Amino acid sequence: MKKSKLSVALLTACMAATLLAGCGDKKTETTEATTEATTEAATEAATTTEATVADATASEADADEDENYETGDASLDNVRNQDEIGDNELLVVSFGTSFNDSRRLTIGAIENKLDEEFGKDYSVRRGFTSQIIIDHVKRRDGIAIDNMTEALDRAVDNGVKNLVIQPTHLMNGLEYTDVVNEVGDYADAFDQVVIGDPLLTSDEDFDEVVKAITDATAEYDDGETAICFMGHGTEADSNEVYQKMQDKLTDAGFENYFVGTVEATPSVDDVLAKVQAGDYKKVVLEPLMIVAGDHANNDMAGDDEDSWKSQFVASGNFDKVDCQIEGLGRIEAVEKLYVEHTKAAIDSLGSTEESADSDAAADTEADSAEESAE
Repeated sequence: MKKSKLSVALLTACMAATLLAGCGDKKTETTEATTEATTEAATEAATTTEATVADATASEADADEDENYETGDASLDNVRNQDEIGDNELLVVSFGTSFNDSRRLTIGAIENKLDEEFGKDYSVRRGFTSQIIIDHVKRRDGIAIDNMTEALDRAVDNGVKNLVIQPTHLMNGLEYTDVVNEVGDYADAFDQVVIGDPLLTSDEDFDEVVKAITDATAEYDDGETAICFMGHGTEADSNEVYQKMQDKLTDAGFENYFVGTVEATPSVDDVLAKVQAGDYKKVVLEPLMIVAGDHANNDMAGDDEDSWKSQFVASGNFDKVDCQIEGLGRIEAVEKLYVEHTKAAIDSLGSTEESADSDAAADTEADSAEESAE
């Protein structure tokens, strides 16, 4: 389509030139008029573009100024975008959050744990998939965090040979798929590339997370309190992980634990209806997310009438509604699960290398056999 439009444009220009060539003095007048009109149009377009960019920048600046809550000291966070990586890199990929303390205590904690376990052989680096968050943090705090493309380009520029990517995503959803697809474009840039599993992949993963979150909330489990977890939710089929988590909790005997989502099902209405059907006096709300960022602070614990907290309070059914704003990344058992997934990914590199060596040896033997037969 672009080629066709270009051809038409060139043909039109040639026709115009031919017509003008036969018009004597009118050629100069027409050319000058056309040039002047074109210049005015270009100037107007440029002015409009500049105004649009300026308006967008002003809106972003206003949004930053309207941020009337404290997110913590950004300088305490290790952005892990250093060069001099070496042959082996462990790239930890997260959606990200602009809440500085939460980023350091969740994503940062997972990165630190992986560094403790694998830092001797792998340089641990960071990549975020949310450009909006990256831009917001850069504009507000002056902190530069690599996006996926920048992180992968950094690995290439540093001559990394073996790249292990461990996402901190909760499940194999749209974000995880995007990571897999982008990494696929760089497959030939490294000797070996492998991507670890997200948090909730196997049945054993679900069991481990159920134990982790019930242990972490045991102090609220007094028989009178409904403990409700808010996940993000997705349009993808992977949204079923939330119902599976609910089923796992119920089957394990935690009938006062409930799971819902912000943007899919089960919704807050679904969760509220289930809790109201029980004889609960108190409610504790917690995020079922790696970080406690905007969703946890606003959609769950915010003061707007459509937040989870506000809707539970407005129902008038409970004596107390508490919000615990802590991401899953702060739970040591969850961090250990990411370590297990990363180890499995690294081990698979060895298997791939051994398989390649075995294939090469087999090919050599086959060639020798053919030469002997000849």
